[in-house]
Amino acid sequence: MVIADEESKSLWDHFDKKKLEGIDLIISCGDLHPHYLSFLATFTSAPVLYVHGNHDDKYEQVPPEGCTCIDDQVFVYEGIRILGLGGSMRYSYGTHQYTEKEMRKRISRLRFQLFWRRGFDILVTHAPAYQLNDGRDLPHQGFKAFLDLIEKYKPKFFIHGHVHMTYGAQHKRCDKYQDTHVINAYERYVFDYEDKEMCTLKYGKTPDMAKIS
Repeated sequence: MVIADEESKSLWDHFDKKKLEGIDLIISCGDLHPHYLSFLATFTSAPVLYVHGNHDDKYEQVPPEGCTCIDDQVFVYEGIRILGLGGSMRYSYGTHQYTEKEMRKRISRLRFQLFWRRGFDILVTHAPAYQLNDGRDLPHQGFKAFLDLIEKYKPKFFIHGHVHMTYGAQHKRCDKYQDTHVINAYERYVFDYEDKEMCTLKYGKTPDMAKIS
């Protein structure tokens, strides 16, 4: 299950442990309350991974308990290589904001991890990629560096947040760039890592026993 930007009332306010049955892994793409992530980590045996969103400065004082930050690393789960790059385009003085040049420097520092791991299978970010489900205003503009990563390493999935699906119909839940499936993790979405037809699922509907495994 992937989550981002807005806490799911179904999970937090009306929680039922059955809603997390069959979930092997939870990945947050940022801008969620740290207590929400800690809550999910408490009520499931699935690991909870996260990258920082541009509004996650509070994580420095109140980190999500029981969760693992995967920013700036290739994290391996059950043989699946997951690269985390949080933050958004720099538009003010926030901690988790970057210029295109700064994001490329972050990626450059990962070259040895990427070489050692022989790439990655899932790219997890907060911001979208440039002109791929992003916005035209600077705060919601995506990074060109993400497109370069996808083109070079050809991951199976690219998962991002930041662009709320409530912003308009132009922001898709699922898309595809070359051979990489693109998922907007806004609020929550469940998919099967091995399901080749996952992008045919409709927004708001998830399979009963979807897994990432």
